[in-house]
Amino acid sequence: MSAPFFLGKVIDTIYNSAADTDTMTASLTSLCITLTGVFLCGGAANAARVYLMQISGQKIVRNLRASVFSSILTQEVAFFDRNRTGELINRLSADTAIVGRSVTDNLSDGLRAVAQAIAGVSMMFYVSPSLAGFVLMIVPPLAILAAGYGRYLRSISKCTQEALAEATQLAEERIGNLRTVRAFGKELSEVSAYTQKTDEVLSLAKKEAVLRAGFFGATGLSGNIMILSVLYKGGLLMASHHMTVGELSSFLMYTFWVGISIAGLSSFYSEMMKGFGAGTRLWELLDRKPEFPLNEGLVLPTDQIRGHIEFCDVSFAYPTRKEASIFKNLSLVVPAGTVMAVVGSSGSGKSTMVSLLLRLYDTDLGNITIDGYDIRDLNPYWLRSQIGTVSQEPVLFSTSIRENITYGAVNPDAVTTEEIYRVARVANAYEFIQAFPNGFNTVVGEKGILLSGGQKQRIAIARAFALDAENESLVQEALERLMDGRTVVIIAHRLSTIKNADAVAVLDQCRVAECGQHLELLSNKDGLFRKLMEKQAFLQEEHSRALG
Repeated sequence: MSAPFFLGKVIDTIYNSAADTDTMTASLTSLCITLTGVFLCGGAANAARVYLMQISGQKIVRNLRASVFSSILTQEVAFFDRNRTGELINRLSADTAIVGRSVTDNLSDGLRAVAQAIAGVSMMFYVSPSLAGFVLMIVPPLAILAAGYGRYLRSISKCTQEALAEATQLAEERIGNLRTVRAFGKELSEVSAYTQKTDEVLSLAKKEAVLRAGFFGATGLSGNIMILSVLYKGGLLMASHHMTVGELSSFLMYTFWVGISIAGLSSFYSEMMKGFGAGTRLWELLDRKPEFPLNEGLVLPTDQIRGHIEFCDVSFAYPTRKEASIFKNLSLVVPAGTVMAVVGSSGSGKSTMVSLLLRLYDTDLGNITIDGYDIRDLNPYWLRSQIGTVSQEPVLFSTSIRENITYGAVNPDAVTTEEIYRVARVANAYEFIQAFPNGFNTVVGEKGILLSGGQKQRIAIARAFALDAENESLVQEALERLMDGRTVVIIAHRLSTIKNADAVAVLDQCRVAECGQHLELLSNKDGLFRKLMEKQAFLQEEHSRALG
């Protein structure tokens, strides 16, 4: 900011060169050397600023993303019922980038503009107080305009990010389920739906563009008026010999720099308001506390765990559908070391029982106990580590088979190759994995799409009613090995599974309608279990006929 002052001295030295050539040469040389030093220092400082802000910006974005991701993963499952994946992904990617840019590059430019404006205005008053006071009368109305602009921009930025999140959500779902979209020939309608979402983003962007155009047009006009005011008033002061040509030149350069600073502050203010708009969504996630803890509570000694499970008068409805009860006063006892098959029509609450046992949700009324301990008193993280969950629909990550197998381990990096091979053999998966060219390093694709249904089931040690006979027998054999000596709750769809269970619980009308051994329940001709089995057999026959 000293450069305009010294440049003014240079102009005055040249303008008064007729006095003494030697003196002028010495003064000019000294001033130019000083200015060269100033320019070198300025260039080095600017380079350091850019480097430091780039590095710090990336670190801030990294830490912010890690904090937001950690906050998302620690939320209760009901939170994900209310918030869509695409929206959370948009917050994690786009919002963090906007906030990171606002507090680094944009903040750096803003601080530089503030420092430049303060120094410039100070030097303007130093050179000519009367001219500075005349020129800066334009600043107060500009500040009022900026305040209103910032409030509106912050609001519209938040709306834009929400609209963009909806578009991202739609794209993420449709691309993730492309085979379903393709099977039903919905490509064009999905493109149309996505275009409508992006049109909403475009509409908000147009409003922002109109606002920005008006604001930056006003600030640009004010800068030009300031320059014109300096020339007009400064010319009058020069005519009355109150200013030299060098002083007017210095003042003009300071005015020009202050004008640039005002434009920079306008851009800084605009980006900062966008950062606040995006940041509001992030702070909501960062500040949100889960409804129940992730890793707090009672941890039982391993030798005390027997596995006696009891549902006591449990009533429950999903948080997003409180009006639709899933259970009302449901009671069920699963003795330690036994196999309980749970059957029921679609929507009767079979999967919900497992979700409650894992404490993915808390009961509305009643309680669930394991060995007499209410699961709400147990450490949820420890509880889930003691329960092996085999999903009906296998879910694999788009990594290697090795990584998918070790995912459930407490410390995946510590799992040896021999242990991986042993687990694969137990699951009857070793032979087909080794048959792949890359063996256990084979990448399975998104959600395991590159594997067959039976292969996914065996990798996940799962079963589903769509398995063929060979795969079913292999998976069933693996499950029987794993169930030995454990308390097992099976959501049963096949008669072979039900026959091998120690007891069968039939869910209906939000409760356990029947409970007993397979043959005992089947002998009741008017019982719900017999009707379900007859219906299941009929559906299997129809399915076989359709495939045939």
